[in-house]
Amino acid sequence: MPGTDKPLLAHLLRRAGFGATFQELDRYSELGYEATVDELLHPERQPAIEEDVLERYYIDWKESRNIEGALTESVYRMNAYAGGRPLQEKIALFWHQVFATGLAKVLHEKTMLNQIDLFRKQGLGNFRDLLLGLAKDPAMIFWLDNNFNHKDAPNENWGRELLELFSLGVGMDDQENYTEEDVQSAARAFTGWTIDDDNVASIPFGKTPWLFRYLPEDHDEDDKTFMGETGNFNGEDIIDIVVRQPAAARFISRHLYNFFVADEPQVPAWQHTPPGDPEAIKILEEEYFRSNYDIRSMLKVLFNSDFFKSDRARFAKVKSPAEVVVGTLHLLGDFKFPKRGIYDVALGCRYMGQDLLNPPSVEGWHTGEEWIDSGSLVERVNFVADQISDVQQPGVKAMVDTLLDGTSELDPVSVIDGCLELLGHVRLHEKNKTHLAREVRSMLEKRSGLVAGSPEDRQATENTVLHTMKMIGSSREYQFA
Repeated sequence: MPGTDKPLLAHLLRRAGFGATFQELDRYSELGYEATVDELLHPERQPAIEEDVLERYYIDWKESRNIEGALTESVYRMNAYAGGRPLQEKIALFWHQVFATGLAKVLHEKTMLNQIDLFRKQGLGNFRDLLLGLAKDPAMIFWLDNNFNHKDAPNENWGRELLELFSLGVGMDDQENYTEEDVQSAARAFTGWTIDDDNVASIPFGKTPWLFRYLPEDHDEDDKTFMGETGNFNGEDIIDIVVRQPAAARFISRHLYNFFVADEPQVPAWQHTPPGDPEAIKILEEEYFRSNYDIRSMLKVLFNSDFFKSDRARFAKVKSPAEVVVGTLHLLGDFKFPKRGIYDVALGCRYMGQDLLNPPSVEGWHTGEEWIDSGSLVERVNFVADQISDVQQPGVKAMVDTLLDGTSELDPVSVIDGCLELLGHVRLHEKNKTHLAREVRSMLEKRSGLVAGSPEDRQATENTVLHTMKMIGSSREYQFA
């Protein structure tokens, strides 16, 4: 219904996107919560980026000859779509963390970017179709050596990780989800699934992306036993069996909960560690089967659920470095159009511990509190503080002007509360709020000798607001979504 409370919408936009500006929250408030969820779940209804504009301004992105161009494109797209198709980019980031594939081994930037495009296009669709697309994805095939998986010399890397890290997990409820025979049969079923040779020169149009190729003469045609079923299985048959397993429903449900609701223990612990909210996981598992493995349907249930909307779920997640960087850029209103300098900003993700397109292992990044150490925390605080106190940024100027023009009498409480609201309804612990109030009061009192309404008075007040925003951005609470 219209007039939906903005803190709830801000919570939704932090999780289903990278946060929201105060102008966007005004629009979504008029739209209503459920209608906002529906809009987010259908990014295809919003305009797409003009690819020809990107190619005109960033030729190195088009060619993708190096990691710099690929990293820059990834951060630019997340930020450019943060106000129009936020969930498209958020779900791509989600699957990039689950189906972790890295340039450290692949060394083929365009092929890696094509994988991220796969996540954008199919990430909200059917999980079975997504797994099939992943099995045919050249970056993944090379990453897990399936191009070296032959009928007379099986390679188990892809077959093992498909089960362990991409669909079922090692186990649940203190039970194992698969056997070594299942791994071996999966590997045999995917023999012949390979890629074209990388024998095309990269000049003058950049690297030619690898393509999937199926070699029937290299496929093992003998019977295989997998998950208790026997037959002359191909890779597609394996995926069909996998997605029917209760373990697949649990695996996807826990991942969605961990990414969109609240931090959970890391994946290796799931076999012996029950979910933090078993009822929520059960609801998502039921929707997984009811919708025939549809991720969009599961997210619709999740975003409209009481467990997601509850006050307990808000600020229950440590922001990933990508969320810190892109969320801050979105508030600033910067880099919505191609221009120089975004690569330096994009490097912030790497410095904070999330080297996009290059996860530390096939297991991906560990999330939650493991995002934070002494070094990454300094990078986080400095990045936000530097960016959010720059009044030359259009988003910052809009927030400052809105606060100053909308409040007749400024006092520490109104300044702090106004900044918290404009920054996305951030919360501060009372102790920190009290400490900040003393600083703000001191700064406001220094205006006493200035003529009210004079340029000098306006500048002093503006500096007070900018300092308040900087301190909020430097707070521990700002690091939570």
